[in-house]
Amino acid sequence: MNFIHVHPRSSVAILRFCLLWLLSLLPPAVLAAEPAARQLYQQHCAECHGDNRLGGMGPALLPDVMRRLEPEQAVGVIAQGRPATQMPAYGDKLSTTDIQVLVDHIFTPPATTPAWAEPDIEATHRLRVQRDALPAGPVHEADPLNMFVVVELGDHHASILDGDSFEVLKRVPTRYALHGGPKYSPDGRFVYFASRNGWIAKFDMYSLQYVAEVRAGINTRNLAVSGDGRYVMVANYLPNTLVLLDARDLRLLRVFEVADDHGNGSRVSAVYDAPPRQSFIAALKDIPEVWEIRYADNPLPVYKGLMHDYRMEEGAVDRGPFPVRRIRLDDYLDDFFFDQSYTHLIGAARNASNGQVVHLDVGRKIAELELDGLPHLGSGITWEYEGRPVLATPHLKKGEVSVIDMQNWKTIKRIRTDGPGFFMRSHENTPYAWVDAFFGPNRDKVHIIDKRTLEIVKTLQPVPGKTAAHVEFDRSGEHALLSIWDMDGAVIVYDAETFEEVKRLPMVKPSGKYNVHNKISRSAGTSH
Repeated sequence: MNFIHVHPRSSVAILRFCLLWLLSLLPPAVLAAEPAARQLYQQHCAECHGDNRLGGMGPALLPDVMRRLEPEQAVGVIAQGRPATQMPAYGDKLSTTDIQVLVDHIFTPPATTPAWAEPDIEATHRLRVQRDALPAGPVHEADPLNMFVVVELGDHHASILDGDSFEVLKRVPTRYALHGGPKYSPDGRFVYFASRNGWIAKFDMYSLQYVAEVRAGINTRNLAVSGDGRYVMVANYLPNTLVLLDARDLRLLRVFEVADDHGNGSRVSAVYDAPPRQSFIAALKDIPEVWEIRYADNPLPVYKGLMHDYRMEEGAVDRGPFPVRRIRLDDYLDDFFFDQSYTHLIGAARNASNGQVVHLDVGRKIAELELDGLPHLGSGITWEYEGRPVLATPHLKKGEVSVIDMQNWKTIKRIRTDGPGFFMRSHENTPYAWVDAFFGPNRDKVHIIDKRTLEIVKTLQPVPGKTAAHVEFDRSGEHALLSIWDMDGAVIVYDAETFEEVKRLPMVKPSGKYNVHNKISRSAGTSH
């Protein structure tokens, strides 16, 4: 057989000629489309969704992440915005052609599929302070159980606030776009942060310094801390994983691939701890399932599929550690919360027409709730009303608060508000619940509801024209702290009985405020 030998330089020249010839056959519009798309994306999208489309304040804009959104629907989202989110409308800023160019761009898979496996996670782990170098007690005079972490989204910082004097003890930088709410260790000493871009950090509330850090994912939703303080579980959109970390130093313990029986992956909507059950509970965004992962040393076995006789283990069984129990539902769940016993999970159905009540012991849905305005159940609260437990939640698409009897799951009342709300908060020591009108023209207003009468008794307008949102109470329930969600913003401290302003602390777009005692005691008036 004869071979034609070509000098390496000649072969490169031939390849370059062929490539230029092929490109010359493409229409000019095709050649210009990709640079134009990148320019449009950087100008209008990158600030929230990341320079590389891997997510920031907003979710990652990749085909695998947007699998339940059709390109035609994406055109409408860009043009009209997305109700009850921070996604604005661009129909008056971009032409129809530009919008289509953007849609084509974000639905085009990247050249390399983003991955974040165990070696990637382990390579980012940093231990900043050895455990034996931490002080035995606080280095400050504040009550450790009446401190707050205030997240300032505007310049990516967190302020550590004394809940008695309302003085900032320290202001520390955070990773970009904290999300999902910081979570405390059971004793309240440490707080764990999760950022949208996957960074998890551990911070010591005694010495006011970071202890450890690791990047657990590319696009992260939130984290949960186990009731025994040993584990941190991280919920990811990208990749489709749950990541288990050692709470002591954030060392990687295990990665759970999240997929259905056929290997189809799913983003994780949220993960929370259920202390009485010694388990993490995760809702999946692309599979109608809830996962329960037990972290007890000797967990109950999980039986997979039909079992002729469980005593003989005649079937597949997972004895752990960390066995995964899959509860199948008839609709997807997004955010959710628990009753105080952690027997029931109450979640928003993605069809936006109802809510679901899942009995965790029997592993199935037992009731539907009359919630047709896309409730923000991650912000739901509970209290006793006329001798029975009730839950209340704002809605992301309707100006109302729904109050529901938790014994028969029937709606007791719909309280009309001045706009769709995002956050609702209360405390065991106050007869009032506070709810914002986060979305719409009345976003500068906050309603105060009497939990005894289910009536609005006061409407505040702290700073006309600026968004007022997210109330959190101090340890005693005597003060309510409210955020003015603006770059030139503030945290306003109110007397929880008289509703009079006590103090105003300038902050840079403060969002959530998290009181140590209320969180670790799992107050019925706040999220867990």
